[in-house]
Amino acid sequence: MKADQLPLLKSVSAPAAHPSGTRAVVSVTRPDFTADAYVGQLWSVNFDPAVPPRRITRGFRDTAPRFSPDGKVLAFLRSLPDGKPQLHIVEAEGGEPQAVTDQKLGVLEFSWAPDSLRIVFSARVPEDGRYGTTDGVGAGSEDARLVTDNQYRLNGLGYTADKPAQLFVVEIPDPGSEPYVAPVGRAAKDTGSDASGLLPVAAQLTFGSSDHTVASFSRDGASVYFIASLHEGHDADIASGMYRVPATGGEPVAVRPGSPAQAVHDVCESDDGEHLFFTAQDLGDDGLDFVARNTGLYVMPARGGQATLLSDVENQDFSAGRLERSGSDGVLAFNTKRGGVELIKWTADGGTEVLVDASRVVLGASVGGDAVAVTVGDALSPGELGILEPEGLRLLTGFGKALRDESTIFEPKELTAAGADGYPVHGWVVLPEGHGPHPVLLSIHGGPFAQYTGAFFDEAQVYAEAGYAVVMCNPRGSAGYGQAHGRAIKEKMGTVDMADVLTFLDRALEAFPVMDRDAVGIMGGSYGGYLTAWVIAHEHRFRAAIVERGFLDPVSFTGSSDIGWFFGGQYTGGSAEQMIAQSPMANVGKVRTPTLVIHSENDLRCPVEQGQRYFAALKAQGVETALLLFPGEDHELSRSGTPHHRKQRFEHVLSWWAKHLPSAANPASKDGA
Repeated sequence: MKADQLPLLKSVSAPAAHPSGTRAVVSVTRPDFTADAYVGQLWSVNFDPAVPPRRITRGFRDTAPRFSPDGKVLAFLRSLPDGKPQLHIVEAEGGEPQAVTDQKLGVLEFSWAPDSLRIVFSARVPEDGRYGTTDGVGAGSEDARLVTDNQYRLNGLGYTADKPAQLFVVEIPDPGSEPYVAPVGRAAKDTGSDASGLLPVAAQLTFGSSDHTVASFSRDGASVYFIASLHEGHDADIASGMYRVPATGGEPVAVRPGSPAQAVHDVCESDDGEHLFFTAQDLGDDGLDFVARNTGLYVMPARGGQATLLSDVENQDFSAGRLERSGSDGVLAFNTKRGGVELIKWTADGGTEVLVDASRVVLGASVGGDAVAVTVGDALSPGELGILEPEGLRLLTGFGKALRDESTIFEPKELTAAGADGYPVHGWVVLPEGHGPHPVLLSIHGGPFAQYTGAFFDEAQVYAEAGYAVVMCNPRGSAGYGQAHGRAIKEKMGTVDMADVLTFLDRALEAFPVMDRDAVGIMGGSYGGYLTAWVIAHEHRFRAAIVERGFLDPVSFTGSSDIGWFFGGQYTGGSAEQMIAQSPMANVGKVRTPTLVIHSENDLRCPVEQGQRYFAALKAQGVETALLLFPGEDHELSRSGTPHHRKQRFEHVLSWWAKHLPSAANPASKDGA
């Protein structure tokens, strides 16, 4: 894969299985250079393999499909090139979609009522005078913001306190009814408006300054469940609770009250209406100890009572994906495990069945009738839709075919390496074509409580196509290997995690002789940027380095990052001495490795000052360095930045490696640039 083949990367959404159990609908999106945006439509996939998948919408970006429980209507979100996502509906058998909402800042998510007549959705509600709510008042002319709370902005969203997410219920019009015709002339005069009745009126259910999200109806349709931080003192912790509000409006009632001890992430009432399944993460006594805390799966009586932990919270992590109902008293949940995500069916009595194992990355699942539709990613495709059969998962789509036909996909080779202390480190090596010796890139993931997987990874593919062997592993601190593995670096970053990535590199060099042990570079983003910067201050074996969107100075991070008020202190410890002892910025004077620093100007997670100051320090001490800054982008540049910038980033990265670590497919230019 080459950088200019980004449009071949087709992302597939969680499926919406039709209640008949005969088909499912997914959203398929891709980067588009012409629009410099992500475009995509909905596809219908029949479970009969003789019927080919077909595109059923032609919007600019159509996402998040969901069938009504009676199967008559398909709802989804549609975005125009210059607009926000709005809720749309269309007859399930086809037709022209019609808009249901016109929210100023768009619709975030939605869920159907059991009666198929209503939808609950969440949308950010801006304060009057902000975000274009007053004509002629642009962002630079808005009133000043007086900030008094810790939690007032978020990467990718900017300020949040002045646009909290609220819940709305809207009655869905009959998509088969006569279309609305705007009145003109005498008719317009009689009605007093030329837009009356164009859209249904949505009733706002929640109010206040907190975000209200992850809404779903109770099975009797009388109430709406949601997640929010409504407990006293919620600004001083990252906890959240589970609440219920009447679907016709009223005061929310705490089902699982928010407290500093726990953050509830998702909630789902069973089909029989007897049980509430929910996922939650324990946060310690202060409500801030989130470090490598696995998300547990719980069940409790829907009418109230004691919650029971179903999962093994030490070794299972249900933070991936939304819960999906399955059977009268069951739920489908997604467990992050050893470089994959497995799909598990749970019942209220604790019974379990692994439906798809962790050899794949399960992206979503949906039950329709007796069928279970599943979207997965694997080594050969970013996403495909399949159906569960007694023999296992049968794939129904070939959305990755163009990628496979037009580029070379290098399958990762799995490896487990043991270091001096005997601890096993799991990961993969992606080798380019040819007999070598190939220059090597040690790539470190972000998080740190995240994981590399064996599924398709565009970065590794682009670098392998350019002639580099890519080494990537999940050192201590990563997710998917139990809480002890993840918490091993709490208050000691840059210790066993550094040892693990270097151990894995050395064992990979031994296991694959086609790799050139004397031509090795190192790179990483976010926490990966942290560990890259830390390693090159203590190891001088690397030809060059790339430090991207790095967490580089825990001290200044505290006042500048959207999560700085708690994140750095929890990982490094809260004292100035602890922060400095684990700070790449405090050790930058030891760096001798040529280093490219990449950052985005709108990054609120690891603010741009982290990269700028690190670059300035390298420059001042005579280390060869460069600073690559992307305007208009945030912390997610490499994953969801504009297609043009993602392509440009790859080009600069390969140019840096061509200069300092040339390969046969990526040779140095004659002028050395």
